[in-house]
Amino acid sequence: MEFDLLAILGDVFAKHGPAAAAAAKTYAPGDFSVHFFLQLGLIMLACRVVGWAGRKFLGQPQVVGEMIAGVILGPSLLGLFFPDVQAAIFPKEMRSVLYSGAQLGVGLYMFLVGTTLRLDHFATKARSAIGVSVSGIAAPFFIAFLITPILLTIPGLFAEGISTTNATLFMGACIALTAFPMLARIINEQGLANTSLGTLTLTAGAFDDAASWCVLALVLAAFGAGPGVAVLAIGGGVLWAAFVMLFGRKLLAPLGRRVERDGHMSNTVLGITLIAFCTSAFIMDAVGIHAIFGGFILGAVMPRGLFAAELKKKVEPLTVLLLLPMFFTYSGLNTRLDMINSVELLLIAAGVLVASVLAKFGACYLAARMAGEDNRTALGIGALMNSRGLMELIIINIGLQKGIIGPALFSMLVLMAVVTTMMATPLFEIFYGRKARASGELEAVPGSTAAHPA
Repeated sequence: MEFDLLAILGDVFAKHGPAAAAAAKTYAPGDFSVHFFLQLGLIMLACRVVGWAGRKFLGQPQVVGEMIAGVILGPSLLGLFFPDVQAAIFPKEMRSVLYSGAQLGVGLYMFLVGTTLRLDHFATKARSAIGVSVSGIAAPFFIAFLITPILLTIPGLFAEGISTTNATLFMGACIALTAFPMLARIINEQGLANTSLGTLTLTAGAFDDAASWCVLALVLAAFGAGPGVAVLAIGGGVLWAAFVMLFGRKLLAPLGRRVERDGHMSNTVLGITLIAFCTSAFIMDAVGIHAIFGGFILGAVMPRGLFAAELKKKVEPLTVLLLLPMFFTYSGLNTRLDMINSVELLLIAAGVLVASVLAKFGACYLAARMAGEDNRTALGIGALMNSRGLMELIIINIGLQKGIIGPALFSMLVLMAVVTTMMATPLFEIFYGRKARASGELEAVPGSTAAHPA
């Protein structure tokens, strides 16, 4: 009886589908279901535990803990010590299912973030936002221009035969990225969502990320995908964004009026809203930018007031607790921090990290100062814009899959993404947050002693 029970339990993760080859089976629909629910449970558990530990012991926001939890569940930790267990829980065949859930989670979250964007704040800070954004692109590409020829001399970092131009463009895009989804989480968790600084930083970050994706499209076109990839990505993205910004608010206004009239959001209105979100996410994903930009742009023109409050109440809990953690885990499953395994590679990784911080933090700080921001605000902007997060992991995963970079450079860029993201909140608090909360400019962070004094 005991033997039979163990055999049954051991068969849970086996493949039960028809044979794809003479000696192999495929996953049946029931197999995907078994894995998926177990994965969701483990992902949520890891994110809550690591997020709590990060807040309590490291002063990091929940989102940073979730990013680290995703790496822990991947081959960098769980797969390193328990490879069979990790492979059984997260088989490669399940990646596409997890990827779809990840895109839904991060897209919905950025849609909700878009509904909090204060366009009136952007109007008053347009000069600063444009200056920060342009500097946050120009300086990284200049740094990439300086360091890429050196990296090309080291075998295995880039694809053999890659041109200096394409390698420089790819490195520039990686360094120029701001962790748009994670930046949004940090801004929300730090109480900056309705401030001019939060709007300025989020707007500049969105533009920088969109520009980086357009550059990536150019590099992919040069790698055989053809010029149509770049034309479709840039042209299609600009056209859709222009349509949404010009006509979206007027087309969606009736939904806001209906919610105000009824005093709540009906399922019909919620359904129409989610259909609009899926359409916008589909278009941006289809043209080659990213679904998150479709969600964010649409959210920016959604009705405010009761409509936005009801939407957040109905959609945010499930998005933050269940769907968004899948995004972090999917990226973590493709991350191998054990690739940096020599002193030479460690020194190169440190150099890439320092160069990236100088290019993003330094340039955005100087741009904000030149635009008229005070020193404290400029430092806060630089700290937030320096965060790379998992947008970095997405773009470098594409680079690895397309053969643009090798595993060693991939791992160095992963390390850069993790370190710059962990730097963001502590530096922001040192430069701006603590004084702003003490003076009453910002509310205390929820869960902190300042928010709940003894």
